Amino acid sequence: MAKTIKDKREREKEVVGQMIALYCKKQHQNRQELCMECKELLAYACYRSDVCPFMETKTFCSNCKVHCYQANMRERIRQVMRFAGPRIILYHPVLAIRHIVETRKEKRRLEKEGRENESTKNDKESHKKGA
Repeated sequence: MAKTIKDKREREKEVVGQMIALYCKKQHQNRQELCMECKELLAYACYRSDVCPFMETKTFCSNCKVHCYQANMRERIRQVMRFAGPRIILYHPVLAIRHIVETRKEKRRLEKEGRENESTKNDKESHKKGA
């Protein structure tokens, strides 16, 4: 698992890069390199990852409460993820399994934190009513 924020950023960029490459290869029939549209999307995704202030507390953008992508770029990355997500395991199985495991761990952690925060909030409210 990623040890540092830099490692997490690089892993996120690797995953999105592989997914964009698969999408471009299959949807735009580019075998050698990314088309200009996909290069632009990859550069944008990498930039957003590089400047993300929440990297310490999240794994992937899909687990983030703040979606910082511009609307048109968010839609483009969704198209890529919808297409490449189910197929990536055939082309990059280790990367795909690691991504799934990390995403599920993060979702469980966030759910647990949400339950703990809700419990703390309820305790405070009941304490106020009792006082």
